[in-house]
Amino acid sequence: MFRWLATLLVLLALAAGIAYVVAGRGAPPRVTINQPTRFVGQTGSLDVIAEAPNAKFTTLDITLEQDGRRVPLFALGSAQQATVAPLDSNQIRVSRAIGKQSIPELHSGNARIVVTATRPSFLNLRQLTSTASKDIQVRLEPPRIAVVSTKHYVNLGGSELVVYRATPPDVMSGVRVGDVEYPGFPASGATVARTDGPAGTSGGSNASGDLKVAFFALLHDQDPRTPIVAFARDEAGNEAKTTFVDNVFPKPFKKSRIELDDKFIDRVVPDIIEHSPELKMTAPAQGSPEMLAAFVKVNGELRKINANQIAAFAAKTSPTRLWNGPFVQLGNSQVEASFADHRTYIYKGKEVDQQTHLGFDLAVTSRVPVVAANAGTVMNANWLGIYGNCVILDHGMGVQSLYGHLSSFDVKTGDTVTRGQTIGRSGMTGLAGGDHLHFTMLVGGRMVNPVEWWDAHWIADRVERKLNESR
Repeated sequence: MFRWLATLLVLLALAAGIAYVVAGRGAPPRVTINQPTRFVGQTGSLDVIAEAPNAKFTTLDITLEQDGRRVPLFALGSAQQATVAPLDSNQIRVSRAIGKQSIPELHSGNARIVVTATRPSFLNLRQLTSTASKDIQVRLEPPRIAVVSTKHYVNLGGSELVVYRATPPDVMSGVRVGDVEYPGFPASGATVARTDGPAGTSGGSNASGDLKVAFFALLHDQDPRTPIVAFARDEAGNEAKTTFVDNVFPKPFKKSRIELDDKFIDRVVPDIIEHSPELKMTAPAQGSPEMLAAFVKVNGELRKINANQIAAFAAKTSPTRLWNGPFVQLGNSQVEASFADHRTYIYKGKEVDQQTHLGFDLAVTSRVPVVAANAGTVMNANWLGIYGNCVILDHGMGVQSLYGHLSSFDVKTGDTVTRGQTIGRSGMTGLAGGDHLHFTMLVGGRMVNPVEWWDAHWIADRVERKLNESR
């Protein structure tokens, strides 16, 4: 009898041990604090993801700690300003505003987000708890910005330069034109020692990290009354801005009619489609009614795709100015089309499309050498949609130039080129009716009127003067 009772007690103890282990089986809740990342300002966002089996939590508490004070941000089952949304069967997301505007007791300085989550274990015999925290900084004072340069005049479709100071030096700053932002760069990389020296040679003596330079543009399709401001914005979302433009000059642009025929469409469309997998289409049979529709898709949809591809190169620009002096136009060339020419396309007497031509078409004779308009680095030397064989040069600080419809290349991506160096030969690849060079300038990835950049007086007054005055 005694041995039987002893065996029973051992079995009960073993069962209890197993039950305890099973009860504790599984991991505690998993918590991820996505927002804020590093800073909170007048405004800010909390974004927390909590994960547990079947999204069952006993507790889920989120607090903000600062100088010994704890500010409740969220508590499961309590009325609050937060939004709780299921992500899947095991995850929930908690989000709410946490800036000064929503939490008045916040003040500048260090703070911490703390999240504690508890879930029941198997058979509800134990509670599994995890805690996550993130140190952040509360910034409530906006940055400061002051324009240093003078006499800022902007032509519609044209470019400009501004020199300014932004503090603290590490804040994001630049120029905003409407909803388009152009980043600023350290002024230490903007000057050139002498006009006959190599581009990019350091000139000015001002080494202050808060002095910045920004090239910007008023795009051809923006209203001349579009607000233009220099801005400085920190990671907490605090922003300072100031107006500085003295005058904006509207500019009329040409309008033209382009007559299409089957010979032209049958020549250009299949080649472009073959080189443009992003269109996700096959070329129709030559002479078929579908060929016109394919041309319209190439002329419109592919043009937009190419514009985005070109704009993406701006993110890779050098923070140092690589060019020096005025940009050079293709020698002895005849202008066949101008910047921002609004084109209406006519096929057999009917209007089929409208587009804007954002560059200059320059023609000499067949397959003439095309030279770099200024010193820079080759960002692209490949086929690029409607521009066919295309070279894009980076000249630093968001300034780039584009050379389209080339028949051949003399450079490759990554090459460094000097002003006047041959980069290819003119041609009629892409959407070109005849042998010519399509040339345009880019500022911040947007196409701007090249005429200003060809003008030595404009370079001297709008660029060099401002840089010299800021030294």
